[in-house]
Amino acid sequence: MPGALGSAGSDQSGQGLLLIGCGKMGGALLTGWLERGVAGPFVAVEPNADAVAAFRGKPGVTIVDRPEAIPAGFSPSVVLIALKPQTIDANLPAYRRFARALFVSIAAGKTLAAFARLLGEAVAVVRTIPNTPAQVGRGITVACANAHVGAAQRAQAQTLLEAVGEVGWVEDEALIDAATALSGSGPAYVFLLVEALTAAGIAQGLPADLAARLARVTVTGSGELLHRSAAAPAALREAVTSPKGTTAAALAILMADEGLQALMVRAVAAATRRSLELASA
Repeated sequence: MPGALGSAGSDQSGQGLLLIGCGKMGGALLTGWLERGVAGPFVAVEPNADAVAAFRGKPGVTIVDRPEAIPAGFSPSVVLIALKPQTIDANLPAYRRFARALFVSIAAGKTLAAFARLLGEAVAVVRTIPNTPAQVGRGITVACANAHVGAAQRAQAQTLLEAVGEVGWVEDEALIDAATALSGSGPAYVFLLVEALTAAGIAQGLPADLAARLARVTVTGSGELLHRSAAAPAALREAVTSPKGTTAAALAILMADEGLQALMVRAVAAATRRSLELASA
């Protein structure tokens, strides 16, 4: 829902939002906030001029290329971290002066403990894992708050993250790794499915361009049907499957003991293990 940042009833002083990093995900969030009428003011720190070109001149948006250029007196209620994980340690200490704000991170692999080390033990932090469909407003973000995040701050984070899709919360930070493996990495699995369907069509003699088109539209159309339907995925699958028909013949392969489900379980487990490794590095 649209609303002001740092309005009455919030758990911290300050007004507005500081966005650290305005690349694809940061830019998608800023676009969503502006389109949904989330009240600013907004200050975005982004050294890449091309990344922020679309936001220059937008009412309520100030663009700076480094933290030292943040306007004097600006005291945000929320600081959203949209930096690449490998740059966090070097860049985040410059923002310790905003420690009274709520910090929301979309940086993969950086734990709540890491932010406490960089910003101070008492800082309120929400760690999140969005996914790339956020770029078209159809993402899902999994969030986990530390013990210093109050109810009003949690609601603020929910509002900001909903600007690019749905939001789910976990109370146990250990679940972030599994969420990363499922939804964070999940778009890549779907894109691979399109590639695999295309290759399978070509193998059966279809022209490459037609196979690619059939695969792409089938996957995107099926996703939209799933999005609009209240039916369970299994029910939608069964509706396409006639007994002893072509779909049933294919599903006999895909649903075999070592078929798609077994492969997906192994794949998500591997991604979960890697997420744990990256978080402990």
